[in-house]
Amino acid sequence: MIVAVSCDRRASGPKPKSHRVRPARAEVFVKECVVEKLRAAGMQPILLPPEGSAELVDWVMESCDGVVITGGAFDIDPKWYGQEPQGRLDVIDEGRTHLEMILAKKSIENNVPLLGLCGGMQVLAVVAGGTLIQDIATRYPEALEHEQPTDPAKTWHSVRLTSPRWQKWFGASSIQVNSTHHQAVDQLGQCVVVGKAPDGIVEAIEIPDLAFCVGVQWHPELVDNKLFEAFGKAIRENT
Repeated sequence: MIVAVSCDRRASGPKPKSHRVRPARAEVFVKECVVEKLRAAGMQPILLPPEGSAELVDWVMESCDGVVITGGAFDIDPKWYGQEPQGRLDVIDEGRTHLEMILAKKSIENNVPLLGLCGGMQVLAVVAGGTLIQDIATRYPEALEHEQPTDPAKTWHSVRLTSPRWQKWFGASSIQVNSTHHQAVDQLGQCVVVGKAPDGIVEAIEIPDLAFCVGVQWHPELVDNKLFEAFGKAIRENT
């Protein structure tokens, strides 16, 4: 099973430790734990750099069994869901967002299994006709802290799962997740909510009439393999 995985990028990677002249340079990357979790669930990832063309997306739809849209240290420009910036707005990566929006749109249209992680869930919601809360703390000052100050390899808050299918995947109706986001899904479009944090912030969504079209607001690649196993199982059943 081959899955396409969107990548992050940064203007300057870590400066190499060398007595020779080795300046830090721009990098395209994805965290290795994403690759490891996919492989552990029986999938082989193909990494897609930002700025991909329409021809690349067509190839993905024809040649790959699934798509993973990963998160990163950036925000989706509110113009994608018909709004102006309101308060805090972090780094914008228009090239990456454009590619991920097309990947999500084509995956939905072609019923290609799709998994959105953190920012990838937000991409899914926007493509499905939804909108985002541009900054949780601004909209809901009483909300939980969703940018945990601790290592995201440790869980931070609970999520209550309302879907029997999801409860079966995780073996529970309430799970513990990490949290590294300041934005969240607001209006849902085609999506439905299947998980919320104790403060009501949407943490898991899906389009239920597709083979597997799922987004989670946390980073499961840092805490467990259960969602990746469900993703792999859906791909096998869909091919």
